[in-house]
Amino acid sequence: MHLSLDSGWRMPAEWAHHAATWMVWPHNQALWESGWHVRLADVQQDYARVAAAIARFEPVKMVVDPSAMASARALCGANIELIELAVDDSWCRDSGPTFVCHPQHGLAGLSWRFNAWGGKSQHSLDRSLGRRILDQLGLDGFSTSLCNEGGAIHVDGEGTLITTESVLLNPNRNPGISKAEFEACFARYLGISKTIWLPGDPQYVTGDMTDGHVDGVCAFARPGVLLVDATHDQHSVYAEVVRENRRALELATDAHGRHFELLDLYEASAAVDQDAEVFCASYTNFYIANGAVIMPAYGIAADQDAAAQLAQAFPGREIVPVRIDHIAYGGGGIHCITQQQPQVQP
Repeated sequence: MHLSLDSGWRMPAEWAHHAATWMVWPHNQALWESGWHVRLADVQQDYARVAAAIARFEPVKMVVDPSAMASARALCGANIELIELAVDDSWCRDSGPTFVCHPQHGLAGLSWRFNAWGGKSQHSLDRSLGRRILDQLGLDGFSTSLCNEGGAIHVDGEGTLITTESVLLNPNRNPGISKAEFEACFARYLGISKTIWLPGDPQYVTGDMTDGHVDGVCAFARPGVLLVDATHDQHSVYAEVVRENRRALELATDAHGRHFELLDLYEASAAVDQDAEVFCASYTNFYIANGAVIMPAYGIAADQDAAAQLAQAFPGREIVPVRIDHIAYGGGGIHCITQQQPQVQP
């Protein structure tokens, strides 16, 4: 279906009311144990804890590969709806659909072209997961030839989108595609009038599989206010990445011409396993559920500091820390494994 630039479809902010949260159960033992050197059983325990925390506030729909139904049933319990669909991996933020709303047409979804972060892993099943989730819900869907992942975009619900050049303009995803082409797509399908391009991780110094997703850089607390990943270690290779992204945010204005209020959220440096190939230590990788913020925790003192900053940023929401010690070895956090389904107002 061709949509005009003012099509009326929009992607709600994450804090808009949810009908449910979607997740995908981890089952790929070779990927976790040989690739990331962490026990699959421990990763599954982490996922189950995240799902249980969210289920206190809203329904959770867990996609489960047929080979893993037994472990999902045993660990998730009766509170989590299990949906059997064949999958490769377990990062629903990236392989799942982006849900969009329309004042007359209700809820639909956008399926991006998914190529596993530039062909870094098997994705013959996950490339169609967005479409299959929409089919499960009986929803109409849009598709695009542009390669993108949900973790590469943040929106404020008022026309502003933040992304990173190191992901969307990367030749491993979109060779030859311009910013203007992406901005037209964001306008047409997500209701975006202002796209802010951060550098991300242009030299790929972090070894992050995503090449610098924005949900590891910053996150909206509300329109005009951003929580920004920060580091106390000014001599690390990551410190320059942090500085450049923060500088871009300081210079940026949103769709309404506002400069951003930036709130530092210092990463969990003490939790990082220096021998790990990659480790997600960013507290900005939290998830906003109905009435709550589900935040990554590591069992270190910095957890309390991050929780206090989030409590200030989200008055009236319960801050729920959940240990993700094992998920972090895969390079992602709580935001990476969740995807919100907005509640459409009747």
